[in-house]
Amino acid sequence: MRLRMIGLYKYRYLYLLLLPGILWYLVYRYFPMYGVIIAFKDYSFVKGIWGSPWVGLKHFHTIFQSPDFYQIIRNTLLINVYNLLFVFTSSIVLALLLNELKMMALKRLIQTVVYFPHFLSWVIFGGLFIQLLGPKEGIVNQIIQLFGGDPIYFMTKPEYFRSVITFSSVLKEAGWGAIIYLAALAGIDQEQYEAATIDGANRWHKLLYITLPGIRNTIILMLILRVGYMLDVSFEQIYIMYNPAVYEVADVLSTYVYRMGLQNAQLSMTTAVGLFQSIVGFVLIYTTNLIARKTSDISLW
Repeated sequence: MRLRMIGLYKYRYLYLLLLPGILWYLVYRYFPMYGVIIAFKDYSFVKGIWGSPWVGLKHFHTIFQSPDFYQIIRNTLLINVYNLLFVFTSSIVLALLLNELKMMALKRLIQTVVYFPHFLSWVIFGGLFIQLLGPKEGIVNQIIQLFGGDPIYFMTKPEYFRSVITFSSVLKEAGWGAIIYLAALAGIDQEQYEAATIDGANRWHKLLYITLPGIRNTIILMLILRVGYMLDVSFEQIYIMYNPAVYEVADVLSTYVYRMGLQNAQLSMTTAVGLFQSIVGFVLIYTTNLIARKTSDISLW
């Protein structure tokens, strides 16, 4: 105990730097958690949280008995699976491609171009995307008509909507997601590549036996974190890009919570949905971490 106190005092200024971050999490992440009890009450603005009557698991029974809820879960999972397959992997592929570039000026230019969309809000980026896919003025449909095809109403066709959402996510976030993999690639010992060159290895061999194993731990950690968000789809992206014509494939948990909670004032039910979402996310991240710990030497804990 004495040694610990000496260590705390010795590094007191470093711990002091942690204080703003700790306070932020306490104020915005932990203190509001008492509001979870709304899920077990018939919440009333007039009576307040503590004055509202307890109803137990009533709201959970309601959402689980609703056929719309399972459609929303399906939409959320499918969009996240697509994001995992394409957005997550595209960040890795982009980082590998950028790592192979030897012309630093060209590499910086490409990095700037692919990073830039991340800093645009979905209001701007989604609006641009909708304009590009417009049936009349959109450049995509103009190209289709140039080759003799008929214009496609991408944003109102359920069969195209998930692909549009996934593709827009790749364009917006792949560059930003590649940053952490580029950092991991920079940490690989260059002498391994030199030794491989002497042994006659080509670029493909170096990629398979040096580069990918070198960033394997980073990929596993990012995958564990990503799986924890399997029931969380960007509200801004869906809200900006969907419309009533594609509700059957586009309505996800975040838009459902917005519609039921803010527009219909069913706060207790939407709190129950949010609690369910958090529990499932925790179970997924715990399970993925457990599998990673048993099959590799890397895990979150």
